[in-house]
Amino acid sequence: MTKIFKLLFHRVFWVAIGIALQAAALIVMIYRFQQYFVYFYGISLFISMVAVIALANGKSKAGYKIAWIIAILLFPIFGGIFYLMFGGSRTGKRTRQKMLSINGKMAEVLDGNQNIIKAIAQENIDAGRQAEYIQKYAYSPPYTNTYIEYFPVGEAKFERMIEELEKAEHFIFLEYFIIEEGVMWDTILEILQRKAAEGVDVRVIYDDIGCILKLPYQYDKKLEAMGIKCAVFNPFRPVLSPRLNNRDHRKILIIDGHTGFTGGINLADEYINAYEKLGHWKDNAVMLKGDAVYSLTVMFLAVWDYLKGIDEDYEQYKPERFGEQKYPVDGYVQPFSDNPLDDEAVGETVYLNLITRAKEYVYITTPYLIIDAEMMTALCNAAKQGIDVRIITPHIPDKWYVHAVTRSNYDQLLQSGVKIYEYTPGFIHAKTFIVDDEYAVIGTINLDYRSLFLHFECGVWMYRSSSIRHIKEDFLETLTKSDEVTWEKYQQVAWYRRIGWALLNLFAPLM
Repeated sequence: MTKIFKLLFHRVFWVAIGIALQAAALIVMIYRFQQYFVYFYGISLFISMVAVIALANGKSKAGYKIAWIIAILLFPIFGGIFYLMFGGSRTGKRTRQKMLSINGKMAEVLDGNQNIIKAIAQENIDAGRQAEYIQKYAYSPPYTNTYIEYFPVGEAKFERMIEELEKAEHFIFLEYFIIEEGVMWDTILEILQRKAAEGVDVRVIYDDIGCILKLPYQYDKKLEAMGIKCAVFNPFRPVLSPRLNNRDHRKILIIDGHTGFTGGINLADEYINAYEKLGHWKDNAVMLKGDAVYSLTVMFLAVWDYLKGIDEDYEQYKPERFGEQKYPVDGYVQPFSDNPLDDEAVGETVYLNLITRAKEYVYITTPYLIIDAEMMTALCNAAKQGIDVRIITPHIPDKWYVHAVTRSNYDQLLQSGVKIYEYTPGFIHAKTFIVDDEYAVIGTINLDYRSLFLHFECGVWMYRSSSIRHIKEDFLETLTKSDEVTWEKYQQVAWYRRIGWALLNLFAPLM
């Protein structure tokens, strides 16, 4: 009864009721005006035809186009209407222009040091080109004078987060896709509330869809009452709209401008294995100290200003304003952002550049191997050329249909020589690329369409940093706890299951 009572008073229930009423109203209209059905049917077919033409001539990926065209052909009456209502990846023109203007400010504020890119290029022309691409299209320059610490599990990151939060004197910024009440968040919240009372500028951004089943309704007002400034990204409304596609999937913590955390770890108990949800939860993160944290700060402030409609002076949040610290030279680090509003797939391009420029190996961990044709071709070509390509995916899925699509991609990859492993103790949520002992990327960017093209994401590109060795060691250790999926094992899967996976794969870009 308690669960039923909670459900009845949860906003998800009332949002569902609102959407159901809209659907019912549409059905009633069709019934009441059934004598005009032939006209309605003709108009619907025309809309579907327009949608297909728009898809065919648009900039979307081929897989995304095919998935929607199949859906429209299967449901010709409502398929086109549904695509126009929900299928786009773009927000309204006004919102888009507003966000792009903030991107312009990011580019101005993060005016990179060309000497660093030249220094990288002198060591390795390929690395220099990758760094230059990230600076030009993600408005994020490379840095030196930055210490990097790698965390192979959520528990290690959480412990260090608490230590660093206790040291905060000026500001604390948090931007997370998921926040859920429990051991992890309650511990952090107690510190945030105490620091806010001491005069520290504490701000929190959380994604409304990510937290819709995790936090009470209007939780932002509860935080504001504690003295914690809060903004909710893209609040969920009971109306079908392309805006619902754009989520803030980032995980960022910044302390006093000189310390920053990012990676795959949200603020919920399963991420630190305080709550066993899908077996052992394997994730990772990095902590940056030094100059590179400024890029994370600007990423946060850009979204904060966008949500609050304000224009701040970013200069006051530079690390050197709160005590400049010198760190030993340890390679290069380049935090970068990706958003769906600039028509530039930064995350995918960074990943593709790493794969295509690899000379010895490419090691990848991903919870969702839902890749498009370009990524599939790059991985297969690398393996065919003798590059050691290994991918770790979960053995225990969080979404059965997504895992089915992941497994549907094993066939072509295995035939090309890619080695695939499934993490058997539980669910692996880490998003990691390691290449040739020289490059690594850790962040929030999954290998699926939503993450690469619809969400606000972030990552950290590293070149010749000592932390890359620790990331590789963790990958190899994870391999020992994973089961290799060989071609022989894959062939033993029942034919009807493989057909089911293949059918689901047609709609992979819509998941």
